[in-house]
Amino acid sequence: MPLGGAGEIGMNLSVYGFGEERDRKWLVVDLGVTFAGEENLPGIDLIFPDIAFLEEERANIAGIVLTHAHEDHFGAVIDLWPRLRVPVYATPFTKGLLEAKLSETRDPPKIDLREVELGARFGVGPFGIELITVAHSIPEPNALAIRTEAGTVIHTGDWKLDPQPIVGAPTNGARLAEIGGERVLALICDSTNAIRDGASPSEGEVAETLADIVVNAENRVAVTIFASNVARLRSVIRAAKKADREVVAVGRSMHRIISVARDTGYLDEDTVFRSEDDFGVLPRQNVLLLATGSQGEAQAAMARMARDDHPRIHLDAGDLAIFSSRTIPGNDKAVLAVQNGLVRKGVQVMTDRDALVHVSGHPRRAELAEMYEWVRPKVAIPVHGEAIHMFAHAKLARGEGVPHVVTVFNGDVVGLDIDEPAVIDQTRAGRLYKDGRILISADDLAIRERRKLAHAGVVFVSLVLDGKGNLAADPELGLIGLPEEMANGRGIDDVIFDTIESVVDGLPRARRRDPDLVADSVRRAVISAVRQAWDKKPACEVHVAQV
Repeated sequence: MPLGGAGEIGMNLSVYGFGEERDRKWLVVDLGVTFAGEENLPGIDLIFPDIAFLEEERANIAGIVLTHAHEDHFGAVIDLWPRLRVPVYATPFTKGLLEAKLSETRDPPKIDLREVELGARFGVGPFGIELITVAHSIPEPNALAIRTEAGTVIHTGDWKLDPQPIVGAPTNGARLAEIGGERVLALICDSTNAIRDGASPSEGEVAETLADIVVNAENRVAVTIFASNVARLRSVIRAAKKADREVVAVGRSMHRIISVARDTGYLDEDTVFRSEDDFGVLPRQNVLLLATGSQGEAQAAMARMARDDHPRIHLDAGDLAIFSSRTIPGNDKAVLAVQNGLVRKGVQVMTDRDALVHVSGHPRRAELAEMYEWVRPKVAIPVHGEAIHMFAHAKLARGEGVPHVVTVFNGDVVGLDIDEPAVIDQTRAGRLYKDGRILISADDLAIRERRKLAHAGVVFVSLVLDGKGNLAADPELGLIGLPEEMANGRGIDDVIFDTIESVVDGLPRARRRDPDLVADSVRRAVISAVRQAWDKKPACEVHVAQV
């Protein structure tokens, strides 16, 4: 039962149930976020899956297993765990990164976090879990073999085939094939690149390309990556050493990853990073900046350099900025704005359109076909993709001879151990928004009101009436987000003043003694007058005092 990640890329949350309905236990796999991006959600940065179903079933949840430490797979744990309070299982790097985030969180929850080793086999309630090593763009990604009395399910998480992943081992095809020989009931599999033919290039090829580019660069080089991509981090460090350059790491999330990578053995203890304070004394041709901001984040290092407002770090004309990353859908405008800012400064910008400076961590069609050859499942369920990706994946699975292919979206409940596996029910699935420190539902009135305010502004009216119902003073106006003048040059405040006076004068004196009635009449008239003048409906708040 996917509650996130099916029909979208991000916010991954899968739930597996076993047992009779009256005694059913649940296993949660991943608890991720997605980013608000361009979804017209003023004040909202992060979106979480709605876990109302899990809250109702909390007593029956055996645990949460995290496949890896990308935000779209584990980013909601800190905020949502207090609603569930069940054990969380994670490998050392994922656990270390979660603990690092907790250390930076105000009043962090005391999560029951249990470390499991790579390749471990362990029980979570009635579920037997085996971690299977796969390659991806972060240390310690895992597919899960989930065993019950009803059969075995393989949940791939994020993966690809990469003979040279730089960090960690390649995808363990031999083990997947062995489990496939045990008759796998279902394969729940990544669909991100199911519309792309062939196989993804290797992380090792990116490392070679980066080394060549850095060695041949004449001036400063700044490289921005997903901070969690430790393999890319190591490739950049090696490129810097080959080019006799000092590495300056810039950005809080970059330093967090460096610390966790060292603690878990994925980065040599003797690797030296120069501080931002050293930047000014390093020769231009001997420095490499490793910066946050690959997604155009306004306060990240790369964006601040593009705006020339970083206190210690800068780029000049003739320097090179490499975006060694993929732009997450929704971040396109922000990333382009940063790149344009750099280009205006005379900085050369290089992306994966120019050279092999980035590769995806997800499987293309040839890799998916190989997975099906290894696993040979009875049922294929594409997830982790938008509809176009999942339907392309479903078509491929049928072509690979899978007897049953079930396409699901968030909230669909699939019966697996039945003769004809299919969607048999639906449950509540939706979104929660992180609004500052508060979680609110997607249909919260505050979001609707903010959208309205962002579209047409707000008018504040304050009136004082005497005992006879006459205006005791001129109305006080506050206009936020409205134009000053109409097309004919008349001030929009004049239109509102005239409207207020007309409404008040037009009300019978007996009715003017009811402040609520006066406020409602003025509010409706002001909205109507502004709409007629401007063709937009602002919000309007009216306060009436009597003296």
